[in-house]
Amino acid sequence: MQPEILVAYASRHGSTREVAEAVADVLREQDLHVQVRPAGEVRDLEGFDAVVLGGALYTGRLHADARRFLGRFRRELGGGTPIALFAMGPKTPEPSDVEGSREQLARALARRPEIHPVSTAIFGGVIDPARLRFPFSHLPAGDARDWAHIRAWAVDLARILTTRSAVAP
Repeated sequence: MQPEILVAYASRHGSTREVAEAVADVLREQDLHVQVRPAGEVRDLEGFDAVVLGGALYTGRLHADARRFLGRFRRELGGGTPIALFAMGPKTPEPSDVEGSREQLARALARRPEIHPVSTAIFGGVIDPARLRFPFSHLPAGDARDWAHIRAWAVDLARILTTRSAVAP
């Protein structure tokens, strides 16, 4: 029997949701059972063997719904339920932008030292000035998501989640 995976996401404008759905699609292609839900709507982890949490990074912080999710389920996630995390943030794939986002995710995880993800990833973000407030509404539009990278991470994650050391079937 394949494990049941929750893919939860915290997104303000929808790009993190799109990535969460793409990750879920890849996990399903690998014969995993997956449910996708907004992180703020998840009330319990009963019935799930593992969790994938995606969150957008805004002004140096992980989306509040993702932070609350980590806090709400800290016992389960620190006590054996495997978790993988991805964060959306850098406006370009430049190494310095990616590293800055990686540091932001690391800071968020440092606040929950009991949680040890089986995998983490940083994916490029989306800037749609029409959906942003000043001063961000003056940024140039861009989409730094690398769908091949996202897919490759999800394929590797499926392998991790189906090993005996990560999730007991």
